[in-house]
This record gives sequence, C-alpha cells and structure tokens, in this order.
Amino acid sequence: MHPGPSNPRNRGGYAGPVTDEPTTPGAPHRAASPFGESAPVEAPALSSLTIVAVGTALWAVALLVTLLVPALHTGERSWWPWTCVTGIGLGLFAWWYVRRGRGNAAGA
Repeated sequence: MHPGPSNPRNRGGYAGPVTDEPTTPGAPHRAASPFGESAPVEAPALSSLTIVAVGTALWAVALLVTLLVPALHTGERSWWPWTCVTGIGLGLFAWWYVRRGRGNAAGA
C-alpha cells in the first residue's frame, strides 16, 4: 500500500504554482507567468454591435457555402449546416443582448 502524504490536509492534490516570490500571510497569491509580464489589454476600437454583426454575417456566408456545395452537407458532414444555423442563432441572441445595453466592452 502507498504511504499517505506527510501533511494530512494535502492528500496529494495540486499544491499550487511554484514561484520565486516570497509569500506573505494574508496576501493574495499571484502566480508567475512563464511568458513574463503581459501588456494591458484595451477594449476593441469597434463597437460590440459591429463585431456581433460581422460574426453573424460570416456564419450566414458559411451556411450559404455549405448549402451550395453538396460535398459540404452530405454524408458525415450533414451536421455542418446546422452548425452555421446555430452560429446565426447565437449571433442574433448576441445582437439582442448587446442592443439591450449589456455586453458592451467599451462601457465596462
């Protein structure tokens, strides 16, 4: 039988990331990134509504292509048009959600 861990609270699970930073009791733990510090990310210059509209239009184009090319909607690829329909449906929901005033990255 395998002997248990020396600490009864740590039963061999994830102990957290290893960092070179000293830990201070009560301070939040911040993991070191293997890629270094990242640059701050800003909101896109386009409105969220524009991004949703472009994405929905691309799904509509993909649906047209899959319906016009028989090899893209027959046999094992019969689910491809339904994926496009789902993308259009989610895009329409996102359009409604963003128009309602939520989900706007610039206003966050």
